[in-house]
Amino acid sequence: MEIAPPVDDADVPRYWRELGLPGLVDTHVHFLPPRVEAKVWQYFAEGEKHYGVDWPLAYARPVEERLGQLEQLGVRAFPTLPYPHKAGMAAWLNDWSADFAGTDPRILQSATFYPEPEAPFYVAEALERGARIFKVHVQVGRYDPRDPLLDAVWGRLEETGTPVVIHCGSGPLRGEHTGPVPVTGLLDRHPRLQLIIAHLGMPEYRDFLEIAERFERVHLDTTMFATDFTERLMPFDHADLPRLADLRDKVLLGSDFPSIPYAYAHQLQALHRLGLGDDWLRAVLWHNGARLFTIEA
Repeated sequence: MEIAPPVDDADVPRYWRELGLPGLVDTHVHFLPPRVEAKVWQYFAEGEKHYGVDWPLAYARPVEERLGQLEQLGVRAFPTLPYPHKAGMAAWLNDWSADFAGTDPRILQSATFYPEPEAPFYVAEALERGARIFKVHVQVGRYDPRDPLLDAVWGRLEETGTPVVIHCGSGPLRGEHTGPVPVTGLLDRHPRLQLIIAHLGMPEYRDFLEIAERFERVHLDTTMFATDFTERLMPFDHADLPRLADLRDKVLLGSDFPSIPYAYAHQLQALHRLGLGDDWLRAVLWHNGARLFTIEA
């Protein structure tokens, strides 16, 4: 019997159960300190000014409601992915994230860094406290990931194999250091970094598919990928679907919850309609993330 995609959020558990999965592992979720979160949400509320399109937030709700929503969806593991936009923020973001992760066993303790002299020290501290995933945002931070101030950080993360979600594509906004060139340069120096390319590298999808093919430990996350919203702005060339199919074991579910302008279910609908098959969906929605973060069924 052919499995139908979820019609809405309430139908998501039916969908993953029919796929034979115990739930979802979502690699791209945000929970931030209240003052930071408020500023981020305000930025999205002004979406027309920044992006040229409205960006209504579907899940701009209190923390407990959002945690409950993820539970109802069946998201069994998720990070919080803090990221600084200037020096002096990363260490306290890491402290807040570690404390927040201690409130819910589903949370993958997250951390971040910025090119500053202190970075190797607070990254080491974050790892000692149990950080399981890091987040960097090249466009928001406005820095080159190859900055010499980060050499020791990347070296340590390569050594530990800790996953790093990196927003490095030029969508939805281009930055001075976005695109495939800085990331390829970084990986030439540290080829065994466990990078997770956010948003499948949109809009430079093809370049980042090539990077994932070339470097053994590079993954791609599906955040906002193939949704109606993104396809209107930065469409994916379906001629590259066979390459995406071949990368099945390196693609991770990402949603960008709660900062998405549509229902969570739509991300799953978008992946389903790619037509890459149930085995591909099972790998992306559960198996790859569960393997990367050692999540038991």
